[in-house]
Amino acid sequence: MSVIRRPGVLGRNTQRRIVGWTAALSAATIEVAAVGAWFVLVVVGERTVSTALAGLGILFCGALLRTGIFGVATRNLVDLFTARRLLAALALTGTWVLWLLVAESVGILAASLVLAGLLTGQFALERRAFGIHLGEGRPVPEPIAFLPGALIALGAAALLASSWHVDWSYTATLLSVDGATYVLRIQPFQFGLVALWLSAFVAQQRRIYRTLVG
Repeated sequence: MSVIRRPGVLGRNTQRRIVGWTAALSAATIEVAAVGAWFVLVVVGERTVSTALAGLGILFCGALLRTGIFGVATRNLVDLFTARRLLAALALTGTWVLWLLVAESVGILAASLVLAGLLTGQFALERRAFGIHLGEGRPVPEPIAFLPGALIALGAAALLASSWHVDWSYTATLLSVDGATYVLRIQPFQFGLVALWLSAFVAQQRRIYRTLVG
């Protein structure tokens, strides 16, 4: 009844949820687009020095944009070019690179654990970069604080598994015009990207909303 008598509270909660969902949708889409493009260049395609550098550039730009969305949604800040905010984007870029290196040298399970831990740390660094301090005075972080990183790590594991351990593809001819043939090709890693997007969306929605409500 107290909430009904104070419509402003209900309005703020609704606004926070809308902002959380919108920002999470944008953040997940940008991050998965960047990670997906990088993944195609260095894993699905032929890895060369040029593709590796191009992939890193795409990955960093995506990390910078995703970090910016978090700042705009939680603090209405659009200035990304400060040392701490660039460091947060650089840390996110390095996190994905290290994840792939661990996966290739040790395995998917180890890489997933490493990714979950690194993302949790990067999220904390990102909050600090924008001056957000959650759970002040608590000696131990809440267990739920590790959930976003674990969710994204789960989606990333699905991406690797679909790319490395599923061997099939589907090709269908869509159109033939003047000797040119247009085909539709579906590969397993594309389903892995969908799984990564879904997990990233849920993770970003959870962390952004949690930040908004404090």
